[in-house]
Amino acid sequence: MRNNHEIDYQIYGGEMQYVEIELDPNETAIAEPGSFMMMEDGIQMDTMLGDGSAQQSGLMGKLFSAGKRILAGENLFLTAYTNIGQGKKKVSFAAPYPGKIIPMDLQRLGNRLICQKDAFLCAAKGVSIGIEFQKKLGTGLFGGEGFIMEKLEGDGLAFVHACGHVLRKELAPGELLKIDTGCIVAFTSTVNYDIQFVGGIKNTLFGGQGVFYATLTGPGNIWIQTLPISRLAHRILMYGTTKTREDGSILGGLGNLIGGDQY
Repeated sequence: MRNNHEIDYQIYGGEMQYVEIELDPNETAIAEPGSFMMMEDGIQMDTMLGDGSAQQSGLMGKLFSAGKRILAGENLFLTAYTNIGQGKKKVSFAAPYPGKIIPMDLQRLGNRLICQKDAFLCAAKGVSIGIEFQKKLGTGLFGGEGFIMEKLEGDGLAFVHACGHVLRKELAPGELLKIDTGCIVAFTSTVNYDIQFVGGIKNTLFGGQGVFYATLTGPGNIWIQTLPISRLAHRILMYGTTKTREDGSILGGLGNLIGGDQY
């Protein structure tokens, strides 16, 4: 028996996915503002402070929850979608960038999941969305994207999104994996997270991967993305603010004109 609302779902699409959630009468799904795609008549939308879980029932609890969400890079408010009609109704949410939507059954994952900040998309009502600080000093100073992470708690379904291809890997007790901090999507609470210095002057200066990487030690499950959104944004910015290779060639602007870059 679950304490959170029980919802059915279907994920559609390849690289630009959306999740369709089916709600029974009086069932509610919560989602990040801006993720809404479409919904059937009979679903009521309501903006709320906090995440709707039991521990955020009072005003101070809601304010505290909202403050933690801001630290995790999320919005101050969440949006609740409740089926107030007769029969089943459907509401859909879309991922904000190319990649995959990952369903997480918290009841099967130890009721607690640690995610990269801004990974949360939507969930069944009752799932608590908070923050997880990496407590070690070194992790706090050098952990980069992995210092402040999201914490999803409850026994319902939650959906997170990742950029690129997603790999799920199960670590055995004591098994250690070294990974770029930006490539971490989520891991179960039994996994130990830390950072490690890459080492070597050549690696530090010319490796192109940063000075530190994350270490994840089992037991537990981890989810890894091939393309961190920060890496994608950097590459787009680089192409948008620098001259293309053809700019210095004999063709110059004519090559861009042929390629459709100029009018």
